Amino acid sequence: MTAQMRPQMAVCPGCVAAPSEAVEQAPTEARLALSLPTIHCQACISAVERALNAYPGIHSARVNLTLKRALIEAEPDLRAADLIPVLEGLGYEAHELDLTALAATHNDKAGRDLLMRLAVAGFASMNVMLLSISVWSGASDATRDMFHWISAAITFPAIIFSAQPFFKNAWSALKVGRLNMDVPIVLALVLALVTSLWETSLSGEHAYFDAALTLTFFLLAGRYLDYRTRAVARSAAQELAALEVPRATRLLDGQEYEVPVADLAIGDLILVRPGGRMPMDGEVTEGHSELDRSLLTGETLPVFAAPGTAVSAGEVNLTGPLTIRATAVGEETSLHRMADLVAIAESGRSRYTSLADSAAKLYAPGVHILSALAFVGWYLYTFDVRTALNIAAAVLIITCPCALGLAVPAVTTAASGRLFKKGMLIKHSTALERLAGVDTVVFDKTGTLTAGTPQLVSLDEMARSDLEIALALATPSSHPLSVALVRAAREAGISPADVTDLREVPGYGTEGLYQGRRVRLGRAAWVGAAQGSQTTAWLDTGEGSKPRGFRFTDALRPGAAEAVRALQAAGKEVLLISGDTTGAVEALANRLGIEKWVAEALPEDKAARIQMLADQGKKVLMVGDGLNDTAALAAAHVSISPASALDAARVASDIVLLGQDLEPIAEACGVAGQAIRRIRENFRLATLYNVIAVPLAVAGLATPLIAALAMSSSSITVSLNALRLKS
Repeated sequence: MTAQMRPQMAVCPGCVAAPSEAVEQAPTEARLALSLPTIHCQACISAVERALNAYPGIHSARVNLTLKRALIEAEPDLRAADLIPVLEGLGYEAHELDLTALAATHNDKAGRDLLMRLAVAGFASMNVMLLSISVWSGASDATRDMFHWISAAITFPAIIFSAQPFFKNAWSALKVGRLNMDVPIVLALVLALVTSLWETSLSGEHAYFDAALTLTFFLLAGRYLDYRTRAVARSAAQELAALEVPRATRLLDGQEYEVPVADLAIGDLILVRPGGRMPMDGEVTEGHSELDRSLLTGETLPVFAAPGTAVSAGEVNLTGPLTIRATAVGEETSLHRMADLVAIAESGRSRYTSLADSAAKLYAPGVHILSALAFVGWYLYTFDVRTALNIAAAVLIITCPCALGLAVPAVTTAASGRLFKKGMLIKHSTALERLAGVDTVVFDKTGTLTAGTPQLVSLDEMARSDLEIALALATPSSHPLSVALVRAAREAGISPADVTDLREVPGYGTEGLYQGRRVRLGRAAWVGAAQGSQTTAWLDTGEGSKPRGFRFTDALRPGAAEAVRALQAAGKEVLLISGDTTGAVEALANRLGIEKWVAEALPEDKAARIQMLADQGKKVLMVGDGLNDTAALAAAHVSISPASALDAARVASDIVLLGQDLEPIAEACGVAGQAIRRIRENFRLATLYNVIAVPLAVAGLATPLIAALAMSSSSITVSLNALRLKS
């Protein structure tokens, strides 16, 4: 990781900007980042921070639970690879992240910008409204004109600053020859300002400065609500790139050299130590070990690796050192190809048209035509441009889509708050709209419907002496089955036998000496057993008897069965698509009552099947958690990932399930349906408001006071209707 210097304090701002001739100093601190996909509570944060801050060379360590990430400041020579075993010893999975790749993935400037514009519009509208009250109360002649000129002095700079988002969006739409909701907003603001300035210069009685500012304030409030309903969307493709290994150990003439991954070339020999991730695609040339492919393929069982085994970037080497000859590097690796799949899928989802955009296509031209007809009609009736322009401006202001601008964000904010209490975070602005239309739900298996960690199920079938020997053999191993066996045995109060000369044989298992005989715990072929369809670790006690099998299963995630039943009861088709083996997928599908399932699916297969369902007219909800799910999550009509998922999967999804329980997924579909009904009710309320208000405006009865009251009442009505969702 590139080391960075701490900024030095300057006496004045000018000193910071002035060029310096100081000699560049060597970096005194390194910044490291670790992804922690399995942390889930404050206790996890405390445990990780305590362990990291106690490690020699670390200056400070802070954990972000939302991002599931640890940021560390340490001595320049400290590496993230040194810290990963420390956290794994505490039971937390950890992966190194490239801070350079993450630098551009998160920026909340847009939120601060909207909030600042909202504050300016609110402050200005309150001041101008106070001046307007004096005018409405009877101020006339020079006093009224003075109040109008002061209002103009406040309004023009406030509108120019606060309404910039509307001006920019309207101009972007007009440049390509289309209309959006911001076009009538901008036209109303401009016409209100021009008309008000003209009336003020002619000592007219009415000016729309207060209405223009109130309109800007309410619309910015809706825009900010819309922004706050979702997390700042970072690119899933960038997250995938950040998960790549930033450095690798290259072997050259028998010597080890640590080099950036970008410097690797096809044919290079790379050393990957136990616990390390593959920095490129390649083939094993030396060594034996086991590979954890669960993040990439969904396979729960580690895969045996020996000379000739093909490996892919992102896979984790578990037990023994491996020498890999690179066959694909950089953008040609499987991990990069997966990132490309995600980027393509994300661009496809962006073509979804929201309800608000659909309403804008009908509303914007209607408002313009109505205002133009009012101008023409009154001009032909009075032949007075001033009167006709005033009424046209009143029509635009009173019909301006303030209620429509709040119709969607008010509902999504209320629905998001209700779902957040149930443990679900809505990230995308149109996620609820898309979720309401779902008719097909696709689940991943490992880490989604299941907990993703093996669980010993044959403990009660084993003799205590066998359990004691197995515990002694499993304790020094970091293999997932060994870890599960140790956890189960200790919970049962088992103590380890006195086994000596313990030695882990990479790719096979662990062996030692017990009462003078060789005992082994590991793969079936290594101990002379026949491997069945169920995940099993075999124990050979060296007594000439048959090896004993410790059977494991992948435990169900809480609420998995209830979620599947509730979704099926709601009339939705449920499918299971996994990269795990056929036997494991079939067993889980039968256990949960899922009739349609697919096993051994590659990441591109998952995305292709989601697309095939979409081509059949299905609206697919994808629920997944691994790197192998990111393309499918992005390709689905709407997607959900658990909080335990890796960053890349969470970013690719529209909704994050914060807790361990899957049961709220079915409720989220119901809330989404209610939200869409409320949004449509709000559109009808906004239409009813226009039906009442438009005749007043066209008849010339819409004074600035009436316009301001009408806009406020419509906005409040829409917001109150949205709040019904919270109950």
